[in-house]
Amino acid sequence: MKINIVMVEPEIPQNTGNIARSCAATGAKLHLVHPLGFDISEKQVKRAGLDYWDKVEIEEHDSLEKFLEKYPPSKNNMFFLTTKGKHVYSDIDYSKFDEVFLLFGKETKGLPENLILDNFEHACRIPMRSTLRSLNLSNSVAIVLYEVLKQANFDGLQEESNYFDK
Repeated sequence: MKINIVMVEPEIPQNTGNIARSCAATGAKLHLVHPLGFDISEKQVKRAGLDYWDKVEIEEHDSLEKFLEKYPPSKNNMFFLTTKGKHVYSDIDYSKFDEVFLLFGKETKGLPENLILDNFEHACRIPMRSTLRSLNLSNSVAIVLYEVLKQANFDGLQEESNYFDK
């Protein structure tokens, strides 16, 4: 299964670096939808991603509109992660798809409300206490990414350590 992590207008460089590292470790493709709240070459982004930047496939998009033109939700298996989601992320059967797109919004506002409403049947949430606003963005990506990978039986990933076999 091909997994696409789509960051819509991320604002915090360390989150994007952490997400890039998760993508590199799992083989997921990272889409960065502009405007970004930082320069991709900033030291904080590079530090958070460590030495993994050359191991992640990144596609940049000038705007959300351009991304949606290239990858229309009606023709792609898109899931919109939001605290306003209809479904719990782990209730989705991702294993039936060859490719999925997981969209996450900016740290301060999330995904645009009209995008959520237009795609409400594919809006998903991570359960949490109702008195809190949201989880950290890079943690949210990791939670959902690994659920998709689990459902795909961690295909292509090392499941056993061979560290002590040396």
